[in-house]
Amino acid sequence: MNKVVLASNNSHKLKEIQQILKDFDYELISMKEAGLDLEVEENGLTFEENSLIKAKAVSEALNVITIADDSGLMVEALKGEPGVYSARYAGEPSNTEHNNQKLLRELKDVPKEQRQAKFVSVITMYYPDGKTIVARGEAHGTIGYAYKGTQGFGYDPLFIDNETQKTFAELTEEEKNAISHRAKALEKLRGLLND
Repeated sequence: MNKVVLASNNSHKLKEIQQILKDFDYELISMKEAGLDLEVEENGLTFEENSLIKAKAVSEALNVITIADDSGLMVEALKGEPGVYSARYAGEPSNTEHNNQKLLRELKDVPKEQRQAKFVSVITMYYPDGKTIVARGEAHGTIGYAYKGTQGFGYDPLFIDNETQKTFAELTEEEKNAISHRAKALEKLRGLLND
């Protein structure tokens, strides 16, 4: 089984990706488990750029295969914001509660039919020889007016999925992992690995 390092210190993301990849022939471990303490500056303008920046930096530091996920929320009424700044939407340091409150404030006067949004995930698998595999997944929905549900993390309590008409925070782990943007990106990655 190949060890693959996730280019992130986000424990929620690690757990979610491990769940989705559990039947893969890879053992996904965190940077911490790999003995790496590295803060990678995400200065790309797209999810694709940031995903590659993270994957490449960690791969070069450890000389291993890495997976990086750059993901975020894009809201049509806000011209795609928060986008690549989703984790830092309300400023530094990153704070989920502040981000969600800012999003609700920004959409305060936006009617229900104009609250379309999508979660985007771009997964980059980077090999020490420079080979890269990139997969993008999207989940479409709308932004609610108040928190609903207690599961998940980030914007999950506000994002109402088009398929289920529930927020991601109202879904079980298994339900979310079957339809999320990250699940869709990983499914594409799986197909690319099998090619």
